[in-house]
Amino acid sequence: MKLIHIISFFALFIKLPLMSQNTDVSLPYAEIPEYPTEYTDANVAARMIDGLGFRFYWASEDLRDEDLNYRPTDESRSTSETIDHVLGLSHVILNASLKRANGQINEAELTFEEKRRQILFNLKKASDILKSTNNLEQHTILFERNGNTSEFPFWNNINGPIADALWHAGQIVMLRRMSGNPINLKVNVFLGKLND
Repeated sequence: MKLIHIISFFALFIKLPLMSQNTDVSLPYAEIPEYPTEYTDANVAARMIDGLGFRFYWASEDLRDEDLNYRPTDESRSTSETIDHVLGLSHVILNASLKRANGQINEAELTFEEKRRQILFNLKKASDILKSTNNLEQHTILFERNGNTSEFPFWNNINGPIADALWHAGQIVMLRRMSGNPINLKVNVFLGKLND
């Protein structure tokens, strides 16, 4: 019986370093995907989304409650509120890829981990769809509110939700540094992976 306890103890010791790795392999964007073999407008747009996914993955990795609740001033958004905004932007990015109208979404009950997961999968799905399209003009942004529909070209997706979400990923990096939990120093946004 003692031998079983000793073996279990050593097995736990061996597994601990593996369990403490930062990378969640079930989520996309721990590394940026391989780049396409050809330059097309859709591939470039998809790559921008992949870059956003990679940045958001690491900006939001291992956030603590004190990081999520942190706000530099009473008037500013907390990290958690910034993530809520990125979640909304990720829906707009995905809906344009799906050629689907944006409407009211209520995700107030989601946990931080659920929101993070949703953002990353929204971005991955949008990128995958765009990589298979040959006409970005079809992927307009549609808003439906109170029976009214407004439509914007894909250009607005680039300078609007995609650029805005990149901006906010940077804010999350800054906010987490201010709350005492800086981003992993091995993150290399140029190569889209962790440095060795």
